[in-house]
Amino acid sequence: MDLKKRIIHESLRLFSLKGFLSTSITDILKVASTSKGGFYNHFASKEDLFFQVLDEASKIWRERNLLGLDEIASPLGKIRRLLENFRDRYLTDTENFPGGCIFVTFSVELADQRPHLAKKVNAGFVGLKVMLKRLLDEGKELGELRDDVSTSAVAEMLFAGMVGVSVIYGIDESSGGLDRSVNAMIDYLETLKP
Repeated sequence: MDLKKRIIHESLRLFSLKGFLSTSITDILKVASTSKGGFYNHFASKEDLFFQVLDEASKIWRERNLLGLDEIASPLGKIRRLLENFRDRYLTDTENFPGGCIFVTFSVELADQRPHLAKKVNAGFVGLKVMLKRLLDEGKELGELRDDVSTSAVAEMLFAGMVGVSVIYGIDESSGGLDRSVNAMIDYLETLKP
């Protein structure tokens, strides 16, 4: 792994554990085994690093959570797979995110202190809600959901559930609790079928 990739990977891990604001450049230099010169050769600032870490975290999120969705025809089946991937492939990814969901960490710590950075994180949240609503709308058009179901409300509930699961699992790291929470969202989707 080249130095730039190593700095991004180690920073991703540190930010997941400590947050962006509580991680110093010195912390990053230590875990990446480099010097200030090595760091500044690749990054103009810690904020520049933030954006590159956010890009890498987003890439990993897509790889982990969207795996296999293209193979499923049913829109509700895609949401079910997304939730299963979220549980089995993303939240338990301690290699990249030993402190849990980095997006939740960023959104909580940056909202007041660095709103321009929090805005970038929120763009990903908005994208997830749009994707969920689109799949729910497609499912409703195909008759997978009852006519009286509000796809906007369900998308918001699923999104809130995913964020909540991220927070709870980040605190207690209970695989049983994680299973129960994700299964509750999947079971809820089943109640919306005709």
